[in-house]
Amino acid sequence: MADCGIVAVFGSMNMDLSVACECMPRAGETVGGSGFITNAGGKGANQAVAAARMGARTRMIGAVGRDAFGSSLVAGLQDAGVDCGFVARRDDVETGTATIIRCEGDNRIVLSPGANHALAGEDVARALRRLVADELDGNASEIAPAAGSVFIAQGECDLVATVEALFCAHELGFYTVFNPAPACEVPAEVWPAVDLVCPNETECQVLTGILPADDASCVAALNALLAKGAGAAVITLGGAGSVTLGDDGELLRMPALSSTVVDTTAAGDTFIGALAAARLEGLPLFECMAAGARASAVTVSRLGAQQSIPTRAEVERVFDLDDLVQDGEAE
Repeated sequence: MADCGIVAVFGSMNMDLSVACECMPRAGETVGGSGFITNAGGKGANQAVAAARMGARTRMIGAVGRDAFGSSLVAGLQDAGVDCGFVARRDDVETGTATIIRCEGDNRIVLSPGANHALAGEDVARALRRLVADELDGNASEIAPAAGSVFIAQGECDLVATVEALFCAHELGFYTVFNPAPACEVPAEVWPAVDLVCPNETECQVLTGILPADDASCVAALNALLAKGAGAAVITLGGAGSVTLGDDGELLRMPALSSTVVDTTAAGDTFIGALAAARLEGLPLFECMAAGARASAVTVSRLGAQQSIPTRAEVERVFDLDDLVQDGEAE
């Protein structure tokens, strides 16, 4: 792992509250439940944990309430090796939560963003500039002080703040990764500030109108994302792996590498965090995808969200990392 460069994540931090029941309650009805669990989540926090466990120096930018959930989420990130010096503790809003009712393989989810929408774009930009000054000044250039570092943003925080954060990070020289989850319309002018866009297949369909279901539609969808102005595009396809385009426009497909799937929670976030960590090492995009595939293969073999995300050592015990891309293939 390279000593210089960091992964900076601006994103959501949620406490997931999940309970099982035999039937979904109707309006005004109370039903019995069981199996109540709490899980640290939020796409931003998950991706930060994945990057840190892969060995990247990782900084989280976000907000939580000054409550028990917020304290627990921050402690969990710190235990994973994530620096939380830029996580704001807010008195005026509660920590974000996702309340999940599980019933016979189905679920209903109520998402309360809480503090995840508390930061404005200027707050994130200020944090990024302070972060660069504090962490990277020794290796900084006047033109691109954050060159060699990676910035990740998703769609679970305030959209205006996310757009401003991408602009600022790109201007500072970060390699910017945008995970548009959940997918929504973003201003056209932001796309040139996105070095890599990484949606899943359903998010890709929202953004481009194309569902990447076969080779031809994958190529069309990837080209549509590039036409928006992004520097590169990767689409994750769940059990079908991930795809990108080579230098000559040919489809490059990285298969999913899992042999046993127990729980897919946080698999996509693990992929992105591990990809970002590999980027710090200067690996080409397809090799970064391979690193993401291997890490997410371990994640899906376990139950839970952040607790299922592996360390670099755990991935190395499962895979021979001397040949990162042997399992990839060009179409």
